[in-house]
Amino acid sequence: MPKRRDFLIGSAASAAAVSMLSKANAQDNKPSKRPEINALRQGYVGQYQGGVYLLPANNETVQWGWFNNTEAPRARIKSGDTVVMETMMASLNQILPGSSIEQITKLRVDYPGRGPHSVTGPIFVEGAMPGDVLKVRINRIVPRSYGANWNLPGNLKLGQFPDKFTEAQVKHFYLDLGRGVTEFLPGIEIPVRPFPGILGVARAESGQYSTVPPGAYGGNLDCRELVQGTTIYLPVFVEGALLWSGDSHAAQGNGEVNLTAIESAFSELNMTIEVLKKTPLSFPRIETPTHWITLGYDRDLNKAVDMLNEQTVKFVSEWKRISSKEAQQFMNDYGDCQVAEIVNQVKGTYCVLPKKASPKRTPNPTQDTRDSYVTTATNADVQTAINLASMQMIERIARLRKLSMLDSYALASLAMDARIGRIEPGAKTIHCLMPRSLWVKKA
Repeated sequence: MPKRRDFLIGSAASAAAVSMLSKANAQDNKPSKRPEINALRQGYVGQYQGGVYLLPANNETVQWGWFNNTEAPRARIKSGDTVVMETMMASLNQILPGSSIEQITKLRVDYPGRGPHSVTGPIFVEGAMPGDVLKVRINRIVPRSYGANWNLPGNLKLGQFPDKFTEAQVKHFYLDLGRGVTEFLPGIEIPVRPFPGILGVARAESGQYSTVPPGAYGGNLDCRELVQGTTIYLPVFVEGALLWSGDSHAAQGNGEVNLTAIESAFSELNMTIEVLKKTPLSFPRIETPTHWITLGYDRDLNKAVDMLNEQTVKFVSEWKRISSKEAQQFMNDYGDCQVAEIVNQVKGTYCVLPKKASPKRTPNPTQDTRDSYVTTATNADVQTAINLASMQMIERIARLRKLSMLDSYALASLAMDARIGRIEPGAKTIHCLMPRSLWVKKA
């Protein structure tokens, strides 16, 4: 395994600090009581200091488009330690400001089977074994100051509507991190709300697997609620868990309908990682300071919704110590259920549940509100319902706000809400909302 000790971590100051740490460790050859520090001296990339592991993104620590549970760890930590990780832009940092859509398309065409994602890791967590749970708290996220969004239709048939939007397009963005916004077009600003599109552990099965489809191991969940201050719980399938992150997003709408979010990279993804021993968990779960978030994913969006219902009722029943019937009623009264993404082969849904008693949720709107443009659709097939509702929104915004259809498609991918309404036999409703606050008045 590579034995590189020094690395760049995003700025001259950080690089200097890391270099100093590296020299200090090189001078200290005394055996440590901590086995992970001894392991570092034997060749693990990165640097330990005071319970914090600094893991850079470079050719030694990042893989392109694959997960493999035999991949050698790039970091080795103890339960309770903090990792400060860097990530790369897509395709091993090859999609950068100014990259053309032709270059981006070629990167996808020339490397079939793998995902476009650059993933940093894996991180081996001491003591993690199958049947345990990895608790990962996101303490801080600092994205780079740029990102990009693109769609890839044509022969690739990617995105929600590749036949409707046959022209590929890339839009590059400057992220104003001071103001927390990025300009989509003059007069349109999208809030910067960074989160890791991919955060997951190794699956139990050996071999190489594309980073595109998510699963019980987490991975490419694209759940936009996984922001700074939240915690994700991941089932462990192999010794050490083996944790990766990548597909770093600066902003994303529900559905990620044109294929991508604002794809960026993180100068800092700061996480505290803990092993929960012998904790039964069949699928990832997310916790915020005020809410729990359950997840449901499947290649069939109808089955993903069914799974979400099962996961939520089971969790609420155990959490509240109430019957399944009462848990279902709690979900109906308080759960804010939404679509995470529908373009990663495996489609995702999630439900946000308040920890404290609160007024019952008002029904999802069916007409424009003071804050949002609204479209809805009902169909026996929930996939058809979201297709109809989101296309109505794309067409409506293009008409009302005088955008090209392609730009309206991209804007929906970056800022649209997609909420799950009433689910009944033969009638499944999706509500799409576009915030009016995106349109700002210039001084």
